[in-house]
Amino acid sequence: MAKIQKTNAARLLDQAKIPYELIPYEVDESDLSAPHVAQSLGEDIAQVFKTLVLQGDRSGYFVCVIPGDATVDLKLAAKVSGNKKCEMIPMKQLLPLTGYIRGGCSPIGMKKHFPTYVHHTCNQHPYIYISAGVRGLQVKIAPADLLRIAQAQVAELI
Repeated sequence: MAKIQKTNAARLLDQAKIPYELIPYEVDESDLSAPHVAQSLGEDIAQVFKTLVLQGDRSGYFVCVIPGDATVDLKLAAKVSGNKKCEMIPMKQLLPLTGYIRGGCSPIGMKKHFPTYVHHTCNQHPYIYISAGVRGLQVKIAPADLLRIAQAQVAELI
């Protein structure tokens, strides 16, 4: 078994003494979707969350973490974040803004902290999965611990 490289997100979790597991999975470059990740992990898609970065017309950038098979409701996301409207950022902005690439964007350890909102269904599970910050690696974490480390609020987003 190859040693799993610690990501920035994992180092931050270690520093905060938050329990988590790093779970590797096989990356399919042609399918970076959360349902593919859930299938690779053998987990329920409702527990595999994806991290989206949006830009609001008032607050600037913010982060939404939602179940992998869901689509963010832009009206709800705007309302929660104090904006009139918002949109997903263009893909080319993701790496310079967050330090992460598509398929490997974690709500933990972005270059700068942005207001973060996690869909309320996270609390229905003992643990959820989020990206560890690279493709092919997920963090298995208790929702309360994710909310704490990401300084996130629970919200209605879908």
